[in-house]
Amino acid sequence: MDQNMLGGFPILSIMVYLPVLTAVVLLFVKYNERSDDATKKRNGDVIRWVALGGAVIDLIISVVALALYMSKYFNSGIAQADSFDFQELFVWLPDLKIRYHLGADALSLLLLVLTTLLMVISILVSWAPIKTRVREFYIVLLLLQAGMMGVFVALDFFVFYIFWEVMLVPMALLIGIWGSSNKIYAAIKFFLYTLAGSLLMLVAIIALYLNSSPQTLDILDLQLQGPGMAHDLQNWVFLAFAAAFAVKVPMFPFHTWLPDAHVEAPTAGSIILAGVLLKMGAYGFIRFALPITPAGASTFAPIMVGLSVIAVIYGAMVSVVQPDLKKLVAYSSVSHMGFVTLGLFTGIWLQQLGYDAGTQGIDGAIIVMLSHGLLTGGLFLCVGVIYNRLHSRRIADMGGMSKSMPRFAFLFGVMIFGSVGLPGFSGFIGEFLSMLGAFRSNWVVGTITTLVIIISAWYLLWMFQRVMFNKTVAAVRHFKDLDPIETGSLVVLGALSLFVGVYPGPILDLIQPASHALLTTVSTATAQVPSIFAMFFK
Repeated sequence: MDQNMLGGFPILSIMVYLPVLTAVVLLFVKYNERSDDATKKRNGDVIRWVALGGAVIDLIISVVALALYMSKYFNSGIAQADSFDFQELFVWLPDLKIRYHLGADALSLLLLVLTTLLMVISILVSWAPIKTRVREFYIVLLLLQAGMMGVFVALDFFVFYIFWEVMLVPMALLIGIWGSSNKIYAAIKFFLYTLAGSLLMLVAIIALYLNSSPQTLDILDLQLQGPGMAHDLQNWVFLAFAAAFAVKVPMFPFHTWLPDAHVEAPTAGSIILAGVLLKMGAYGFIRFALPITPAGASTFAPIMVGLSVIAVIYGAMVSVVQPDLKKLVAYSSVSHMGFVTLGLFTGIWLQQLGYDAGTQGIDGAIIVMLSHGLLTGGLFLCVGVIYNRLHSRRIADMGGMSKSMPRFAFLFGVMIFGSVGLPGFSGFIGEFLSMLGAFRSNWVVGTITTLVIIISAWYLLWMFQRVMFNKTVAAVRHFKDLDPIETGSLVVLGALSLFVGVYPGPILDLIQPASHALLTTVSTATAQVPSIFAMFFK
């Protein structure tokens, strides 16, 4: 454990497995669905408090870990923020070269904090709405959290793949058990899409293992060996990785599972799905596909940029005509996540074209990832607030809510303006940097993405006007305004977005060394990269 700043203290394992331990504790809490209402409520509240306690402790640990990492980096005065700290390493299956290897860099820690924060909010906002199978609901949520956090810290592909697969089942259960009317279809569709992508990723992992020398599944070792592998191998491995991660982002045309999953999922499921699970596709590109197969990334960079532009346009245009409020926000996620992959691959395309590519695109992609988690998570929370009171997601059934719910109108507006990229919010910083990279690579790409920003403002502000300021619908006249939990959750998300938007310097300082290292790795592979056509027509 040569890079564990805590002297061997397994802080990452504690963060990953604390939710599992909390879920085990819940198994011993007395709870029976057939009890009388008072007993069921009392025991259900015990379950909720135990789940919340475990989640809050995990949030505190993740914040402490990020603070320690930032302190070390900023106090050292050297650009080492791309290094992995808190490493935990021991040999697990020596004959297969499999090791239990965990570690976290700046990106991992930022995503860990985002995950633990959104999990606390998800538990809180589910306090009243979830009335059946309460114990199972919180156990599933906690197991999902363990899987997601394991993905962000795994540094061995065997360990990574276990966590990647583990998180699929809880998310499918959240949708299939506590979802809406068409929940079974949405859960099966989500599971099959993501499982198909996972199997392609498994093929890529096996190919890397068989072609590494010495054979290894260690991700850091493969990041060193991968760029030296044959270009044809890198191309095919990148395609397998890209298919798996494109499903998760989701990129066009692998996005069709997302609107169904979002619409049918409970509010907590939508918050986690938008805030964390979609980031895993982008994380996979940054951690695996780009540094391990840089030649493949360079070969297919133009196609990836093209698909990203299509996703940005398509998501925005479909959002304009959505009558369902939740589906509108879901399609907006397709558009916003398109900026992530656009930012990642425009810098690589610039390298391929022979230009001196800056890190703006990659930096912007990471900021958009974090911003989307905060703001779109907040939007789905707002949709949940409306649905819990109105029991409808149709925009036509809403109107005049600002009169009965002024506090909600203000905080909903904060999420809307942050999502459209208003200066001062994190959305503006991320999208500006992504568009800057797009303009540097191709003015047509940059112009198109700029126009999409205008379209996104159109459909989000139009939706906000119809829901909040149209003629007051009778059903909403006596709605209660936000309760303290809903208010606090939205205030925290909005305040964090505002903080990143006003003062993005610390986060940019943390991620830029890793961005530079990634571009350097790719630049060394671009000189002899064959064209896409040469790959298929030799």
